[in-house]
Amino acid sequence: MARRALILVEGHSGMGLLYVQAAQRLGLHPITLSADPAQYDYLSAECVQAIRVDTDDLDSLIRECSRLCATYDIAGITGFSRSDESACVTAGNLCRHFDVPGPNPSSIERCCDKIAQRQLLAEAGVPIPAYRVAVNATQIQSAAVEIGLPVILKPAVGSGSSGVRLCRNVDELAEHASFLLNGKHPWRSSPRMLVEEFAQGPYYSVEIMGSEIIGISAGDFCFPPHFVFRGYTYPARLTDEERQRIADVCLTCLRGLRLDWGPMNVELRWTKQGPVVIEVNPRLAGTPIPQLVQAADGVDLITAHIKLVIGEKWDLPKKKLSNIARAQLLVPDRDGILAWIEGTAKAAAEPGIVEVKLFTEPKTRIVRRGDYRDCLGHVIASSQGFAQTEATLQRAVGFIDWSITSSSAEGSGSLALSASRHHAM
Repeated sequence: MARRALILVEGHSGMGLLYVQAAQRLGLHPITLSADPAQYDYLSAECVQAIRVDTDDLDSLIRECSRLCATYDIAGITGFSRSDESACVTAGNLCRHFDVPGPNPSSIERCCDKIAQRQLLAEAGVPIPAYRVAVNATQIQSAAVEIGLPVILKPAVGSGSSGVRLCRNVDELAEHASFLLNGKHPWRSSPRMLVEEFAQGPYYSVEIMGSEIIGISAGDFCFPPHFVFRGYTYPARLTDEERQRIADVCLTCLRGLRLDWGPMNVELRWTKQGPVVIEVNPRLAGTPIPQLVQAADGVDLITAHIKLVIGEKWDLPKKKLSNIARAQLLVPDRDGILAWIEGTAKAAAEPGIVEVKLFTEPKTRIVRRGDYRDCLGHVIASSQGFAQTEATLQRAVGFIDWSITSSSAEGSGSLALSASRHHAM
């Protein structure tokens, strides 16, 4: 009998290894198809089979999967979000071709285009920020005048807050417009941007599987004008009425976007008018939210997703845990070279700590981009009460310290800066 394989289109620096490990626990052989497998360190570290192939070329992927069919039984196919989430659409098309379970690729494609998504949500009656579409600096300026500053300026396609900025005045607007339009932001096609009302209020992330609302987390950001997360709490502290209003809005989103399969993530703000949807993502939320859900509720979203992908039934645990999980992200306050980072082992040994994870090794150059890539790592704590979880997290993060140095212009050495300490929230 041929070995059952799970095909992963591209990889993921935060969750790729978790998918590989979950697949292996289910008795599957994970195979990654990537344009550049070397960019995912866990593939070589875990001896995961990886094949270099142009993942922008559907025909090439079909040929590679057909070749693999001679050796393996392809049990399922899924893809990871990239900067433009195209791998999710590609995986959906592959699922259709090989007749394995998967989402409707047309729905995924519409969802990944923020302009098309906004239009469909508005037609469905979903509360969204006022917005305008722009393709040049003149249109950006006109849109900001119509909406009124401050505004959010962001690419129409992308993820992880890449290229997203709060523009509080005309100078910041012109600066970010220049960044997006003058070659500093990577575009896969002609630039299209959204100028959007800044919806102010607490941020929430809603995790969904199919049409089942799994839970809601609250997120906090570092300082503006960028949207770099500094921490999450799961489950969010909401009243029953607030939770129901958020759930109702999210289910309306799914109907409007015709999303009815697999994991989804809805990001919203609770404004003076109630919940306002910022974005719907046709995928799992990024790390550390899946880990928080598992630590608090005992729900393994990644394993549940893989079960769907291979056509197996997934169920919520009959008895959920009732913990509070908190994550703090380790975010540097300057660019340079990460000279050292210490205290992670001591933090991990603290009772109640679920995970201490680093994404960046010492001697790595730090270049802050104002998006998800700025994070050096995270610390996750979990217990039965918010105060206890918070105290545990504060103690653990207090053990972690690092130093960032700035290379001299002549390259003859490094000038040590004061240690960039990440303080607990």
